[in-house]
Amino acid sequence: MPRLSLVIPVYKVQGYLAECLDSVLGQDYTDFEVIAVDDCSPDGSGAILDEYAERDARIHVIHLTENVGLGRARNAGMEKVQGDYVLFLDSDDTLTGGALRAIAERLEAAGDPEILVYDYARSYWDGRVRPNQRAELLQPDGPEAFPLSERPKLLDLLQIVWNKAYRRDFVLRHELTFPPGYYEDAPWTFCSMISAERIAVLNRVCVMYRQRREGGNILKTVSRKHFDVFDQYRRVFDYLDAHPEFAQWRGPLFRKMVDHFLTILDRPDRLPADARAEFFHRASADYRARLPEGFQRPGGGRGHKYALLEKDAYAAMAGATAAVKLRKAVRTRTRTAVNRSKRSAMGVYYQSQLRLPLDENLALFSAYWSRSVSCNPAAIDAELARLAPHVRRVWAVRPDAVDKVPEGVRYVRVGSKEYWAALARAKYLVNNVNFADSVVKREGQIHLQTHHGTPLKTMGLDQRKYPASTDMDFDKLLERCDRWDFSVSSNRFSTAVWERVYPCSYVSLETGYPRNDVLVNGTSDDVRRARAALGLADGARALLYMPTHREYQPGFVPSLDLARLADELGPDVTLLVRGHYFYGGSAHVAELRRSGRIVDVSGHSRVEELYLAADALITDYSSAMFDYAVLDRPVIIYAPDWDIYSAVRGTYFNLLQEAPGAVATSQAELIHLLGSDEYRGPDATARRDAFRRRFCEFDDGRAAERVVRRVFLGETEPLPFVPFAERSHAPAPAQALAAVERA
Repeated sequence: MPRLSLVIPVYKVQGYLAECLDSVLGQDYTDFEVIAVDDCSPDGSGAILDEYAERDARIHVIHLTENVGLGRARNAGMEKVQGDYVLFLDSDDTLTGGALRAIAERLEAAGDPEILVYDYARSYWDGRVRPNQRAELLQPDGPEAFPLSERPKLLDLLQIVWNKAYRRDFVLRHELTFPPGYYEDAPWTFCSMISAERIAVLNRVCVMYRQRREGGNILKTVSRKHFDVFDQYRRVFDYLDAHPEFAQWRGPLFRKMVDHFLTILDRPDRLPADARAEFFHRASADYRARLPEGFQRPGGGRGHKYALLEKDAYAAMAGATAAVKLRKAVRTRTRTAVNRSKRSAMGVYYQSQLRLPLDENLALFSAYWSRSVSCNPAAIDAELARLAPHVRRVWAVRPDAVDKVPEGVRYVRVGSKEYWAALARAKYLVNNVNFADSVVKREGQIHLQTHHGTPLKTMGLDQRKYPASTDMDFDKLLERCDRWDFSVSSNRFSTAVWERVYPCSYVSLETGYPRNDVLVNGTSDDVRRARAALGLADGARALLYMPTHREYQPGFVPSLDLARLADELGPDVTLLVRGHYFYGGSAHVAELRRSGRIVDVSGHSRVEELYLAADALITDYSSAMFDYAVLDRPVIIYAPDWDIYSAVRGTYFNLLQEAPGAVATSQAELIHLLGSDEYRGPDATARRDAFRRRFCEFDDGRAAERVVRRVFLGETEPLPFVPFAERSHAPAPAQALAAVERA
């Protein structure tokens, strides 16, 4: 039997769950088990648990068939524990390094106490870490183990269960379980602490308590569910009534109850406005019903609130609260007026347009900082024209890019009056990056963030760990992301990353990438047209080379000798190169261009057409690999500087180990791969299949339709996905040519 059992309830934490589990499995102490309870989570959390359980036998997963809430999910986990001690860990929190060993050693040193209380720290989304403000209560002072009566101030610690280890026989003997509803920790914590005869403390931070910017804390949700607190303290005092030997704790627990009631009343993010008076009167009734004989109110302002509660004086309490709010509002309005006077860059015209009604049938699109009509927004635009032609579609385009706008596409020049009017009045704003900081998110306006790739490299808040890769203002970034209503995702892996690195209150749309629909639905004619547009002859082999940007290089420095590569591959192979302009001074490279054996496609607006045309993709760390894999054609990873790139930019997985095909780390290896056909052999094919199943799971050719139906048409029932084994994709060039010849 394990020494320690960790119960981890899981619900809507796919962006944080892996970090939580890794913090447990990476401990240097190994005598433990994990009971992970999937509380019928609607996201990918359950699948993540199953993946971890397959890799580590210490993880046992329970999938509940209905959502029962945090307390009852913990109960379900406790029914399965086998360890001497039960610990609880919330699934977005993490253990610190060495925590379990420190806990086990302290338990042994204290002679197996019934409860061990250990320390925690709050970790914030912006990188701040704040220690427990009552950490001094955990300093060693006196015997190794003691009853609560010897250190009663331990009750002043936050009433939580996940900073304690509980001896399992103690839990069973006292029949401790979690009640349903909010604040379920209160009866468990108070009843267990006063019942334990031997408590020990550990003055070491063992848990990092994540403070999420958005979501993750139901206690910050405005709801009548906060009335559950009355039932929870009824359970506490029912326990006292059933155990007269604990009568000494009535006064301290009464104080904890009243403080808790007042905390809920003081917080503006908990009770609906029309429920505050009702809550106050209910709290007042419980106050008077449970007031211990001889109880002394605290002094100062807190004691004044106790007195108002005892007298059921809601009007006086509300009046005092309103006065405080008024003073804050005056200060806020003053700051707002000053800030508004500084925002002259938005212009008087934009301000005037913001006062006009929204145009319910206008959608404004942008892609890549308004440089082109492309990517996911373009695919959504086309599907919107098919399914909802009543919605007018207009693109924001930079003045220096208007000559590249396809014929028939309506556009406005960025910075023009028409542009600001469209930004102010369009019901729908669609972009694969963020709109400018000066854009105001209006009530009723819908912002659709499509993204433009699956992340291998770190993104968003994760880039804080790699300061050499960015000078981003992360506060400004999150203000831009706060405008999102929907975030499109191509796979569960991306969803988990986006929700963690952009912690804002949007809805994730797991639809697949709209721009990849053509890679699934493309025909032989589409493939031949794409090749013909690039001047590729039938039967010629075309390799698409797409290197990515490197932050540690001031400009484009090709890591391939393209001329040598072309010579080695021979005259039957054409290199399509998409990236920054490469060496232009080489006479040999110029000759290769003229011969058609190197085609610079850096300015091509539709990368999907390049994918259709190419027989194989050569890339390093570009997200192109995730899209091209939809075609089930060979992908070659050329990664000569993986160690530098991964150290400077940071990556989410080891590409050399989890590549979508063959890997080369030098040009000689790359030439060998391409010359030996190893890049399309069985090992490369097996790698690609695993990669596709992980990263192309939603790409079945109907992504754009899913997005349009959900965002523009308001349909909430998603289209079912075509089973992975039954999906088609555009034919490879050789297959497309054969199809034409047969016809």
